[in-house]
Amino acid sequence: MLACAAVVALSSCSSKMGAMKSEYFTVTPGVLEVVGSEVPVTVDGKFPAKVFNKKSVLTVTPVLKYEGGEAVAEPVTFQGVKVRGNDRVISYDNGGSFKTRMTFDYVPAMEDAELYLRFVVNKGKKTYNLPDVKIADGCIATSQLYRQTAASANIAIGEDAFQRVIKQAKEANIMFLIQQTNLRASQLTTEEMEELKAAMADIAKDFENKVLDEVEVSAYASPDGGVLLNDNVATGREENTAKFVKKEMKKAKLDGYVDSKYTAEDWEGFKELVSKSELPDKELILRVLSMYDDPEEREMQIKNISSIYSELADDVLPKLRRARITLNYQLIGRSDEQIQEQYAADPKVLSLEEILYSSILTDDVNEKKEIFNTAIKLHPADYRAYNNLGVLAYNEGDYATAASYFEKALGANASAPEVQLNLGYLELLQGNVSDAESLMALGNEAKAGAEALGNLYIAQGEYGRAAALLEDKATNSAALAQLLNKDYSTVRETLDKIENPDATTYYIKALLGARTSNIAFVYDGLKQAIKLDPSMAKKAAGDLEFTKYLQDATFKSIIK
Repeated sequence: MLACAAVVALSSCSSKMGAMKSEYFTVTPGVLEVVGSEVPVTVDGKFPAKVFNKKSVLTVTPVLKYEGGEAVAEPVTFQGVKVRGNDRVISYDNGGSFKTRMTFDYVPAMEDAELYLRFVVNKGKKTYNLPDVKIADGCIATSQLYRQTAASANIAIGEDAFQRVIKQAKEANIMFLIQQTNLRASQLTTEEMEELKAAMADIAKDFENKVLDEVEVSAYASPDGGVLLNDNVATGREENTAKFVKKEMKKAKLDGYVDSKYTAEDWEGFKELVSKSELPDKELILRVLSMYDDPEEREMQIKNISSIYSELADDVLPKLRRARITLNYQLIGRSDEQIQEQYAADPKVLSLEEILYSSILTDDVNEKKEIFNTAIKLHPADYRAYNNLGVLAYNEGDYATAASYFEKALGANASAPEVQLNLGYLELLQGNVSDAESLMALGNEAKAGAEALGNLYIAQGEYGRAAALLEDKATNSAALAQLLNKDYSTVRETLDKIENPDATTYYIKALLGARTSNIAFVYDGLKQAIKLDPSMAKKAAGDLEFTKYLQDATFKSIIK
């Protein structure tokens, strides 16, 4: 009877699936980590021999448990060798292995979480649960620092277009008769020639605000006729025109250099005029120009096209018999001191560009605000001052005021890329990555577009792309991207270059120390971070990046 009871008991035990053990499962990464807005996990499982019941179906569900809730991933199902079904078969005698990948949508409470596997067994009509098995801790949420780093990013300024030195050019043409080099009186008194003379006189008088660079003389001969003849003609036109220019400069009391040159046969000008013309066979002429390099051969072939040569002689060639005079000079604007003095005396005298430019001549935030408000008062239709007031508010952490100014800027210019970009940053601060992406796409033409995209890539988990875009930036965002991309030597260089380090800067330094086993960085970084922002102490206490330091007395004293 005792022997029979033992057989019955043994048979009963073997008919039921045994409890699972944590050593059956390996998790990658070992400590779960947030990437973008998700927690990706890979589980490798191995059922040993004599574990998986032949007549049972096992459903395995990964569950990430955290305070206040849990996240459930897609289950995987296995079956014993004597079960009829379509699930993966696990041998009782030999066991079996599997790999499954999953992602959990991240919520902040997951920073203190545990990953479990939940097991449900079905055998015939019976269903029962095996005990949950913990297989990993989570989550490292360093990537979520993108909100803090975005707060100190260089968002988009509406830049002024002020130029202290503006290059100017004034042109006039002198036309010549065929094979002639003399300057006709009718050509020296044209409207554009009189304007050129007036410009010379004006530069000479207003020497404080206008500076002559040089006067260019370019003389040409049309490509009809022999090369030697045209060379002589073009040279004569150059010499006569240069003499005329020097004479006029002397009259205007203008000193300067005259740079003169000539082109014996103006084939480039000929080609340009033909291509813009409505000549019926212009494609044929252009083909001849491309086929022949020798000027005499070109001329002969074109003359052979008798149907249109007369039109060329009447409409095209006369326009090439010319000399072009170009007066190159600079307009010199107000100096920094003059702009500041004039702003203090009467800003209405300044142009909008000068007013906006004056904002970079001071480091005082209140003075900048006053300047932008003046720009709005005098030029309410321009979006840049509204935008820049929003930037100042953003930098002060007053995001409601920043949003208000950005909306006003949109009212002035609905397509301003700087404003779209800055609104995208506001969404990024709230963790609204999708909305941020849409807005930043509209603002990608702004000068700060690449840096904004780098910040967006951090939030999306594209750390390599973020690091590449931010590699030349000395910002918290650049350091975070490099840290997440495991480029630790570059992180240290970037942190050292940041001009105004804040609590986030020092916290990243501590994280770098934890990842590179540099305990001095951990201690110094946390001390400075907590000094600037006491809330960093609580953050560090719950940050799995610092797990191996939690029992360290110095670490405890820093975060207490």
